[in-house]
Amino acid sequence: MLVIRELSKTYANGVKALRGVSLDIPNGMFGLLGPNGAGKSSLMRTIATLQDPDEGSIRLDDMDLLADKHATRRLLGYLPQEFGVYPKVSAEAMLDHFAVLKGVAGKGERRELVEGLLRQVNLWEVRKRKLGTYSGGMRQRFGIAQALIGDPRLVIVDEPTAGLDPEERNRFLNLLAEIGERVVVILSTHIVEDVTDLCPQMAIISQGQVLLTGEPIEAIRSLDGRVWRRSIDKAELDSYRARMTILSTRLMAGRTQIHVLSDGLPEAGFEPVPPDLEDVYFGRLRAQATAKAA
Repeated sequence: MLVIRELSKTYANGVKALRGVSLDIPNGMFGLLGPNGAGKSSLMRTIATLQDPDEGSIRLDDMDLLADKHATRRLLGYLPQEFGVYPKVSAEAMLDHFAVLKGVAGKGERRELVEGLLRQVNLWEVRKRKLGTYSGGMRQRFGIAQALIGDPRLVIVDEPTAGLDPEERNRFLNLLAEIGERVVVILSTHIVEDVTDLCPQMAIISQGQVLLTGEPIEAIRSLDGRVWRRSIDKAELDSYRARMTILSTRLMAGRTQIHVLSDGLPEAGFEPVPPDLEDVYFGRLRAQATAKAA
């Protein structure tokens, strides 16, 4: 269990990136969902010991992750949002280099480790290719391979599916699900579908604050019978926003489709729809914005 308590971070420019964040994260896939600039990367960097918090604590079972950064990095696998590679080096050679940096000294041991990881992420057949020739999805799978060196107990992946095509995204998510059977995996993303598809536990974070934690299925169930849909002309949108709680809008067949949160029928012309995690997500963000404006 990863236990985070009252974690806060304010940068030199005055931006409050984290505001008393507390989370209990069990083994398995945990989704950290929030918009860009919500504080997700700041939290990931703090857990990965790349920056110090102003206050708060992080423990993995009986280990204080902030007290011994060197020990923390030995049990951590981290795939940051921006993962650079040497474009003219092969995947096999680069992974061998990372293994050396992680303290795997024996050449035979490294060879066995590198082969196992490349097979696990389905890159063995292209191990001799230069990393600069890899697709975005292949680079992300290579990033996971390097994150798994040393058999980590905690794996952090930050916005891993952004920019991937649907086939690569599915392949990558299946790989993460397999890894999550054994260790704590934190999936930080702004893509609601990634959390819906993969994570039995989640948190929504915005403006450095945790807005919700728990099981996605329970969060969705809390909106049963309260989400309504209608197609309107785009020119009518401001009028609906003024008198209703609009969760989301999207363009469908040239008209604007709105999802509205209401305990009863908002007005004639609306139909009830089963809620999904996107409704939960936008509902929490809307409630936060309304509270700050009050």
